[in-house]
Amino acid sequence: MRRPTIADIAREAGVSKVAVSYALNGRPGVSDETRRRIAAIARQLGWAPSSAARALSDGKAGAIGVVVDRPAEVLGVEPFFMRLMAGIQNGLGEGQTSLLMQVSSHQAVELDIYRRWHAERRVDGVLLVDLRVEDARLDLVTGLGLPAVVIGGPLGRADLPCAWTDDAAGMTEVLDYLAALGHRRVVHVAGPAEFVHTSVRAQAFAAATARLGMTESRTVHTDYSDEGGASAVRRALVAERPPTALVFDNDVMATAALGVAQELGLSVPGDLSLVAWDDFGAVPAGPTGVERAAQAGGGLRRAGGVHAAAAAGRRGGRGPGRRAADVGRPGQHRATPNGALT
Repeated sequence: MRRPTIADIAREAGVSKVAVSYALNGRPGVSDETRRRIAAIARQLGWAPSSAARALSDGKAGAIGVVVDRPAEVLGVEPFFMRLMAGIQNGLGEGQTSLLMQVSSHQAVELDIYRRWHAERRVDGVLLVDLRVEDARLDLVTGLGLPAVVIGGPLGRADLPCAWTDDAAGMTEVLDYLAALGHRRVVHVAGPAEFVHTSVRAQAFAAATARLGMTESRTVHTDYSDEGGASAVRRALVAERPPTALVFDNDVMATAALGVAQELGLSVPGDLSLVAWDDFGAVPAGPTGVERAAQAGGGLRRAGGVHAAAAAGRRGGRGPGRRAADVGRPGQHRATPNGALT
């Protein structure tokens, strides 16, 4: 079915296209009665304003963009991103700003997507997820003049607002807890080393295990998938001196570890303690013996909403933290292990 246009509304209402434009855009030049009649006809025909035309007229696309550079098969089983997207959408609310999400195969493709979105005026701003240790996106978006908010950090730069979880504090609490239970050999099953949050957790793990005398503890890196997690766990548990506790960067890998432990005839928690980082409910708690480390999911979801609003507002000339200030301190936000947003 052909999309209705202003010309169709004008023909149905018996007025000029200029009158329809004035009526639908709230501009003076038509009577209230005519404005109401034109609006009713527009609704009846199913007319909606063109995002491309609106971008040309007021410079706003009415959308916030998110590019996720993760394998599609990982996203299909990873609850973190779905929770994060829900938080972003809650931040956008029921207004006229939409969420545009795209999956890329590698970072070069992701960078091209930002360039294209900016050139085509597809989005008013972007949210950058999975902050990397050496992240080319930061200079790219600032160089383009594309408003952006980083979910990760802290960045140490004033031109990009950000929100992050205090991963170091969370990891330290986990290791203190395991040490109190008597564990001395712990393996941290982490995500890719290129991510900032992985690096922060691994550094905190190394510092805490050294302080606590856990000299046979180490971090191993995977791809966040259940297959990757299961493979890392199997190698660790068949070693000459296997760990007595495992800490996982997400629930997906912890769930896979339960199956591996069962294969090897190990009891959880009798022979092996497991800690899952996300606390999104993907891993059963209680009788299984799996502890869930509160990763401040609620705080990060709230931060996603805060900075979705911030990114939406920056195109209109507001400063980098003005919209965030509506609900919290502008600029940089840290979600603590207990879920509080600071």
